[in-house]
Amino acid sequence: MSTRMRARAFGLRTRLVLAFLLVAAVSAGTTAALTYREARNALLETAQDTAVSSFRDQVQQTGWRLPVEGEGMEEILRDIARKGKPHPWVVFAEYGSVRVSSGENPVSTVITPELRRAGRANPNGSFERVVKDGVPYLTIAMPTVFRPSPEGLLPSGLVLYAVMRMTDEQINVDALLMAARDGALPGLVIALIPGLIAARSVLRPVRELRRAAQSMGSGQLDTRIPVRGSDELAELARTFNETAGKLELSVRELREAEARARRFASDVSHELRTPLAGMLAVSEVLDEDADRLDADTARAVRLVSAETGKLAVLVEDLMEISRFDARAAELNADEVDVAETIAKTLHNRHWTDGRVRTELPDGIRARLDPRRFDIVIANLVGNALRHGGAPVTVRLRGEARAPGTPVLITEVVDSGPGIRPEVLPHVFDRFYKADAARTRSAGSGLGLAITLENVRLHGGTIRAGNLPGGGAVFTVEIPLFAEEAGE
Repeated sequence: MSTRMRARAFGLRTRLVLAFLLVAAVSAGTTAALTYREARNALLETAQDTAVSSFRDQVQQTGWRLPVEGEGMEEILRDIARKGKPHPWVVFAEYGSVRVSSGENPVSTVITPELRRAGRANPNGSFERVVKDGVPYLTIAMPTVFRPSPEGLLPSGLVLYAVMRMTDEQINVDALLMAARDGALPGLVIALIPGLIAARSVLRPVRELRRAAQSMGSGQLDTRIPVRGSDELAELARTFNETAGKLELSVRELREAEARARRFASDVSHELRTPLAGMLAVSEVLDEDADRLDADTARAVRLVSAETGKLAVLVEDLMEISRFDARAAELNADEVDVAETIAKTLHNRHWTDGRVRTELPDGIRARLDPRRFDIVIANLVGNALRHGGAPVTVRLRGEARAPGTPVLITEVVDSGPGIRPEVLPHVFDRFYKADAARTRSAGSGLGLAITLENVRLHGGTIRAGNLPGGGAVFTVEIPLFAEEAGE
């Protein structure tokens, strides 16, 4: 069973129902045990008190005139036994060495030495319950006395014992036990219904909270939970609604600030294009005449021309990233030969002088936006040359990841020391700078961010890493939707 399935099997609902059933079972068991004990004691004590009282009365009425030997004693013992309550008794008499009973055996094996000692020592008699061979008995010891005299009641030395089977009482006790046991299971089944109802009432707000959290996670920040009652769950719902309201307000303010920032960048970029065009034209003319100027003036002219070019690149990158932010960037895909496209990119930027090596197999065709793919390759190779060092290797291959979904993989590997571990998570961040890091750029600081957006626009992914022997590697993976030959 998976972890998710185990978590679902022993979820909050199951634990609540089990806890409810456990409490119900303990309550039912405790109640049944106490009821059984009280009913058992009442049943046994009733029979016991009746028997002891009846036997005491019989002994007091006839015991003082009992002969201590002969058949006359047996007849009187049988008469006492016939009057036994609540069940017939077997009566035994002991006087010195004389042993007489109303039954067949003159001596009982049920009467214990402890009862004999208690019967001789206590003029009011004694009793105890005994179980022998699985049969319960009530045994009673009652000493006889002479007729009252001025000196008081005088013990005669004759002790009578009554032995009564308590089979009927035991049957009733067993019936009570069976009833308690048989009543517990239906009680638990019945308790399951309110347990499920209680669990449902407790979990309903939790489910609502989960759905609300999922809804907020999907971007619906106006989600709220109905507040019912005034208990802890209602307080939780109220707190959630308050937090959601504050979060919605904060996100709205952040979005508005971000939108203002994007509009500002876009507006500034558009406003700068016209004066920059004039500045670039002038700087080109000055560049052409720089050789005829004195050295200091020529150096200043070339510096102005270079910085104007960088500013133009920054403005174009800002406008490009603004289009991505505004979701206005479009993909104009066409079927191209990928190797030819990469070679053209390198040739147009004069990177065919040995600084860039290629491993570009022929025959790989894909539907790409040529302009945007050109930007991806140019930014990655330019970044590798600036920060990693030559030679830079561009590799191309196709790979089948799953049936029907081949992937175009492009790798750009440099010969530098690699990217520091603390810099790796930020290489695609906008304007990210790190001292002595390869992301420190002479460009706009938006090149890799624009590369990332162009790759995403193709439905692909890009990641940065380091080779074991040194050197950084950027890997671009784009779904390969090449048309079949002949189509």
